[in-house]
This record gives sequence, structure tokens and C-alpha cells, in this order.
Amino acid sequence: MAMLEVKNIGISFGGLKAVDNFSLTIEKGQLYGLIGPNGAGKTTIFNLLTGVYKADHGAISLDGKELTGKSTIEINQAGIARTFQNIRLFKDLSVLDNVKVGLHNHHPYSTIEGIFRLPRYYKVEKEMNARAMELLKVFDLDKECDYKASNLPYGKQRKLEIARALATDPKLLLLDEPAAGMNPNETAELMDTIRFVRDHFDMTVLLIEHDMKLVSGICEKVTVLNFGQVLTQGETSEVLNDKRVITAYLGE
Repeated sequence: MAMLEVKNIGISFGGLKAVDNFSLTIEKGQLYGLIGPNGAGKTTIFNLLTGVYKADHGAISLDGKELTGKSTIEINQAGIARTFQNIRLFKDLSVLDNVKVGLHNHHPYSTIEGIFRLPRYYKVEKEMNARAMELLKVFDLDKECDYKASNLPYGKQRKLEIARALATDPKLLLLDEPAAGMNPNETAELMDTIRFVRDHFDMTVLLIEHDMKLVSGICEKVTVLNFGQVLTQGETSEVLNDKRVITAYLGE
């Protein structure tokens, strides 16, 4: 059974088809790339997968569970987490607290328990602190746990955003242009991080990326989107050498 199965989803804005009959199948444990020129509809796909937008038609399922029409919270609880092209950390919170935000779905306590600091509040907070530190240690961020997120270098902010997404305990991790704004050394380190996340957390990863070195270096399969439609999909090396793909990127 596929981890993610998308069948013929589409959405229009003001009569303009942003995504048209998009289909995709990703197997468990794959590193999969979604690429295409600016404006091709890639982020719209992510928004459809995470419930930010509701598809006009089509179906989405994760690990055999139907997600079509579900809310963002329901989809996250089902096992899809994402990062964003523009980093969306809580800049004034500590590194530790940013990760703890992602843990609340799985470590709940009531408002009353929080306000009055009842025993369950302290128990859950202790559990969350321990789990958050485990995740930070994986990304070598445990020594900066008390730093403000805004004080981390750019590359470490990217890692923190991934750690926070993993705190929701997903089955599928969506990375939206994770290498955006990175220098070549940071990108190389990011590639190692993504591979590690896949292997260490038994994770399936779908990423949007414009850095073709990163895509060719880690993605096993790729789907190319152009004007909201699938241009081609398949093994990464074959897709990146497809003349239609080269034309779409270079405008030839």
C-alpha cells in the first residue's frame, strides 16, 4: 500500500485552474521531489495536501486513510507535517519551546490543569521537555535549547523547523524549498540531514525544491509540474534529462 496516494485533484481560483487533475503515488520510505517552474502550482499542491485549500475534485489518502476534505488539524493528526519556504518559527520563543509547540497534539492537558498547575500539567510538561530535547539532540541543537529561535543561524533555523514538524510524529514530511537561501555548504549539510531524517525516523519525504543538485542528490523519484498539470514523473535521472523538463525550466 502506498504511503500517499493522490488521484486527479484539482482546484481553481476565480475560474483559473491552478491545479488540474494532479495524481501522485509515493511509497513508504521514499524521498520524492516535486519540481517545476515558478508559478507551476507546487505550493498549491502542498496546501491541498495539508488542508489549507479544499480540492474542487479528486481524492487524497495517507497510508490507506481518506483525507479528502479534512481540516488542517485532522490531517496533521493523521500524519502529515510540513515546513515552509519562508521559515515560520516562533521567533521570540526559545528553541525548546518551538519544538514543544509541535508536541501538544500528542501530550495534551486541559486549560484548567494548565491554569492551576495541577499534577498532570507538570507530568505532561516533563514528558514534552524530555521529548523535545531528544529531537533537538538529533539535530545538534540541544546546546542552544534556551536560545531565542531568532538568534539561531539560518541553517539551524531550518533544522529547528524540521525538528518542530517531526514533533507532531508524522508519517509524511513535506519540505517546501528547504534549501532556499542556503549557501552550498549549508545545502550539502541539509542533504545529509534529510537523508538522516528519512532513515532515523523511518520517514517518507516529499519536497519542493529549485536546487537541482539537491533534487538529483537525494530524490529517488520526481514529478514535474507545469501550469498546474503533471508534465512527467519517474526516476529522477531520467526526468531531469527529459527535453520537455529542460524546455519548461529554460523556456526554450
